[in-house]
Amino acid sequence: MKYSIRRQITAIFIALFVFVLGAVLIINNGFLGTYYLSHKTEDLIYTYNEIDSMLQEGSLTDLAVARGLLIRTERANIDLAVVDSSGEAQLSTLSKDDPRFIQMLSESLGQNINTKDILTQNDNFTVYRSTTQSVSGNTVEYLKMWGNFSDGSWFVMQSPLASIRESASLANRFLIYLGSVGILLGGLLIWLFSRRITQPLMQLTRLSQEMANLNFDARYNGGGRDEIGILGSNFNRMSEQLEKTISELKRANNQLQKDIEQKEKMEEMRSEFLGNVSHELKTPIALIQGYAEGLKEGVNDDPESREFYCDVIMDEAEKMNRMVKNLLTLNQLEFGDDEVQFERFDIVGLVRGVIASCEILIQQAGASVDFIADEKLCVWGDEFKTEQVVRNYLTNAIHHVENEKRIEIRIRHEDDIAHITVFNSGRPIPEEDIPKLWDKFYKVDKAHTREYGGNGIGLSIVKAIMESFRQKYGVRNFDNGVEFWFELDAKAENTSLH
Repeated sequence: MKYSIRRQITAIFIALFVFVLGAVLIINNGFLGTYYLSHKTEDLIYTYNEIDSMLQEGSLTDLAVARGLLIRTERANIDLAVVDSSGEAQLSTLSKDDPRFIQMLSESLGQNINTKDILTQNDNFTVYRSTTQSVSGNTVEYLKMWGNFSDGSWFVMQSPLASIRESASLANRFLIYLGSVGILLGGLLIWLFSRRITQPLMQLTRLSQEMANLNFDARYNGGGRDEIGILGSNFNRMSEQLEKTISELKRANNQLQKDIEQKEKMEEMRSEFLGNVSHELKTPIALIQGYAEGLKEGVNDDPESREFYCDVIMDEAEKMNRMVKNLLTLNQLEFGDDEVQFERFDIVGLVRGVIASCEILIQQAGASVDFIADEKLCVWGDEFKTEQVVRNYLTNAIHHVENEKRIEIRIRHEDDIAHITVFNSGRPIPEEDIPKLWDKFYKVDKAHTREYGGNGIGLSIVKAIMESFRQKYGVRNFDNGVEFWFELDAKAENTSLH
């Protein structure tokens, strides 16, 4: 990646390291000498004050004290000579026979100090810089101090400055070598360690791409409690929320699509319903109108003809009245306006009553009815609506019974379920017509249905009632006839209706 954060972090670290190293070298070259002079001047003044205190206390003659002082001055690289007023050396870091001792005393006593070389001065001592030719012939620069103590003795102290220059130069070379190695190793370590930062970021980048492609199954699994870990957790939570929101939007969209389809379907059903009602009413209205005009114009004056005309008018009016009532019942069932009253009742007694009320129709059809059931079986349901189902099934069987003219009604009790079947001998229903039997105004044999005054609403009412019960229903074909069936809950307690 051209603009990789990993590269940027490594480059920033190397640049910062080089800057710090350069700054150290500049400071080392520019200020180390000044700092060293200041520090050495303080050492010389401290040594002066310490020796002066010893002279005042008379402890300088103590060998232990003198040895301790000499050790400290040696560590500080200070040459020291203290001479009393008689010219005797009281204390010296150099032996009296050492040429450096003689040179140090002679140069300090006979040297004319340049004012610009003086670093600090008071009535007791002077600290200054001096360039001296050593015994070996080399030129050496010293930081020197000479003056008087409070007891009248005088002293000379000096510390070579060449060591600081060599130390600074050596330190600079060492820093360059060390800095170069540090830049290489540090850059390599930063390159490796920055992977811990860039890897989670790359994972978050891939996660964001997956989310942009609406794939919300990807999750950040880098963990951690740092800022990247918190960001990854927020990404996961955002992914879950987006998935949930999009799912809700899809559900809302699907529901909207269903509502639109339902609205279109209802509009289609309304148009079909109006067409079917208009078609169903057109024939009886035309008959009523025709026979009424015939009566009015006195087409037949004999009483029997007038009575026939009146019977036709009344019969057609009754058919229209029955159809309107069925439509109202079906409308209440389909739109939930008719509340279902669940109660426990005897289904066997209910079927016997329906058979008895249809006895005249059974005799007119020349049919026989076999009712097979126990003495009593209590079920749960709306007794009035259940009677409508049984009556619709039975009248449908009466109108379509053929061949041996046999109708069989059977009630079976299995696993807390009551199975009620109504069979009539005759022609089986064509398989392609079975799914449409429950549609409003659908008629398999329109001529035969019209013959007995049917309007194709009865089975639609059965469907609406059974669906309001949340129970099963249906039809089965046999070689010798057709069987309509439905089920009811026969449990001792009505637990399935809640």
